[in-house]
Amino acid sequence: MTDLIYYYSAHSAFAYLGSARLMALCKAHDLTLVHRPIPLSPVVEAQGSLPFRKRTQAHVDYFFGREIERWAEWRGVPVVPFRPTYHDADYALASGMILALGDRGSQVDAMAHAVLQAHWRDDADLSDEATLRALATALGHDPDALMTQARSAPVAQAYQANAEAALQAGVMGSPTYVLGDEMFYGQDRLEMLERAITQPFCPSAWVNPPVEST
Repeated sequence: MTDLIYYYSAHSAFAYLGSARLMALCKAHDLTLVHRPIPLSPVVEAQGSLPFRKRTQAHVDYFFGREIERWAEWRGVPVVPFRPTYHDADYALASGMILALGDRGSQVDAMAHAVLQAHWRDDADLSDEATLRALATALGHDPDALMTQARSAPVAQAYQANAEAALQAGVMGSPTYVLGDEMFYGQDRLEMLERAITQPFCPSAWVNPPVEST
């Protein structure tokens, strides 16, 4: 069984939009989905992306508005018709709850999807412990034990390690899928990823000049 590395943030719109399709793809092609939840802003800003508050209104309205609406309709995924109320809240505990279950397997898949869905379908606050406990209970987990593990030092270390691995890999945003040496950024690349599973692309021969830093 081949591993598919999955970098994403627990509050990512596009990770949510592609989540069900991703898991169906993994099942169809016998892939092991390896979860790497990350703190998104430090990773994408290291690659040159602007913080949300510094982007233009046109950019925000298109990429974090109309594109979400269209992809939600295309994928058949329900979303709230606005930027979630608590989108800027700290989602580290929600990420920890995913990591507490490990980095692969059906329980992790279900928890990751449930967290993303709660935020983008139900406008849930991912920093609210009562909300997270309810999600854990609904999935058959002991919420006390899971919260304790989510706050543990090993989980915090794993979260940081994921961020460092993402930076090392050149991850530019959420979601990013890595199959062997091939990286696919964005849920709109899932069909291209599936093609790579069944028929790998030719090795890259592309050469760029060095980027000048200012």
